[in-house]
Amino acid sequence: MTEEGPSQPGTEGMVGLDEPKKMTREDWRKKKELEEQRKLGNAPAEVDEEGKDINPHIPQYISSVPWYIDPSKRPTLKHQRPQEERQEQFSTIGEWYKRGVQEKPISTKFRKGACENCGAMTHKKKDCLERPRKVGAKYTGTSLAPDEHSQVCLDLDYDGKRDRWNGYDPEDHQRIVEEYSKVDLAKRTLKAQKLQDELASGKLMDQAEREHNSEDEDEDKYADDIDMPGQNFDSKRRITVRNLRIREDIAKYLRNLDPNSAYYDPKTRAMRENPYSNTGMNPDEVGYAGDNFVRYSGDTITMAQTQLFAWEAYEKGSEVHLQADPTKLELLHQSFKVKKEDFKEKQKEGILEKYGGEEHLDAPPRELLLAQTEDYTEYSRHGAVLKGLEKAVARSKYEEDVLINNHACIWGSYWKDGFWGFKCCHSMVKQSYCTGEAGINTASSSACVPFEEGLEEPQEEEQPKTLLEMHQEKLKEKKKKKKSKKNKKKHNSDSSDSENEEKKKEKLRKALDAEDKRLRQMEALMQVDERKRPYNSLQEVKEPTEEELEAFRMKRCRADDPMASFLGQ
Repeated sequence: MTEEGPSQPGTEGMVGLDEPKKMTREDWRKKKELEEQRKLGNAPAEVDEEGKDINPHIPQYISSVPWYIDPSKRPTLKHQRPQEERQEQFSTIGEWYKRGVQEKPISTKFRKGACENCGAMTHKKKDCLERPRKVGAKYTGTSLAPDEHSQVCLDLDYDGKRDRWNGYDPEDHQRIVEEYSKVDLAKRTLKAQKLQDELASGKLMDQAEREHNSEDEDEDKYADDIDMPGQNFDSKRRITVRNLRIREDIAKYLRNLDPNSAYYDPKTRAMRENPYSNTGMNPDEVGYAGDNFVRYSGDTITMAQTQLFAWEAYEKGSEVHLQADPTKLELLHQSFKVKKEDFKEKQKEGILEKYGGEEHLDAPPRELLLAQTEDYTEYSRHGAVLKGLEKAVARSKYEEDVLINNHACIWGSYWKDGFWGFKCCHSMVKQSYCTGEAGINTASSSACVPFEEGLEEPQEEEQPKTLLEMHQEKLKEKKKKKKSKKNKKKHNSDSSDSENEEKKKEKLRKALDAEDKRLRQMEALMQVDERKRPYNSLQEVKEPTEEELEAFRMKRCRADDPMASFLGQ
């Protein structure tokens, strides 16, 4: 048995709350990629513990639970929503003050804890509103007052306090309905009794007149006051006000709440396009397919063409009218279309017989000739085709993909050092034959060895030298260098001074010539317009030497020199 050591303070509540392991670089990259895909909408959103989607744009420090609180919890937004235990509780819609409560039977004996003045159990003597008695009910035991009804305490919210129908009893309306039904039943009974009396007395009216009177007395007698659907008559201005839709119909802008659906013009109350076009529903299956569908469907187009033909025929002298004589107009229009087709066929045949070229009429379609079309094509964000066909690649008028001289690639498929070539053999000569991999290896090598040099006889390999021999050779080379240095110092000591002076003079002479050249260039530039002078930013800038500085000082013109004006003469 081993004794357990004393537990460390503060570790009791940290059981199982280990710090999470550090993520690897690969896991971190995958996590970031998943977050980006969720933000773009390509991956499903993360779900919290309640099954609700979490907005991917919400920061992590808001949605995730800290590891030191509960590492097993999933990301959630429950703490961002209203907490039920913190919500203020209000009275429900069915709770209201009780009205017309019947009083309880009055007690005959005084009860303990009741009001000493009147005997009611709902209040005390100091809160009693009854006249103070000379002798209280506690002592007399007579004329005990009934208990008051205590109303419930309602805690209403903002809307409940302002609800005009709060506390309304629907049974009140039911009583009104029952009252009217009883009146209607009494009227029908009285009417039936009156009819029986007429039959008994022999004063029965004609059937038509009786039906007419019954219709007048029926509920339909108010139908004259009802406006026709779609219009309203204003009696003051004596005009008819048009309503573009019946009030019972669904509003056009409520048929499809997608903001990208058909446009609704609120001024004219018109929706020309089909609101169900993006839903995939057939226009014949929906109740409303847009104003254009109604306007250009059925016989509307045919009737419009017939009306146009009637106007043109009337201008040319034919007495036809669409509403007055529609049958004559329809027969005339049909014969006109047949004659028009025959005339076009004869005209086409005459042109082909005279000029020829019938073979050009059988040419392939324009899409095959030019590889261009006006068909609608819709692409996704990744370039995939959603609607329509992919556009054909437009080809140039020059020959393409022509391979010459056994080459596997075309000329211009390879580029190096400012020159075009063949990719298959890296040849830069256009009319050359393909050499394949051998040409690539030859071009990639640093230098090409001539054929004659490659036939040299191999030299005999020298035997490796020992460390002693290598050390002795180094000592001999050092001795030779020391002797050569001593001899050079002796010979160069006399001639070094004279040579240095000659070199300095030569450098100074060259610097003076360069300075004269620079001054002449500056004078020429000063005579040119400043807008036409070249730039000096691309010239190389170096630190001037001693000879160049000396030449600049010698050639510099000083303004305070009295002989400066005679230098240019």
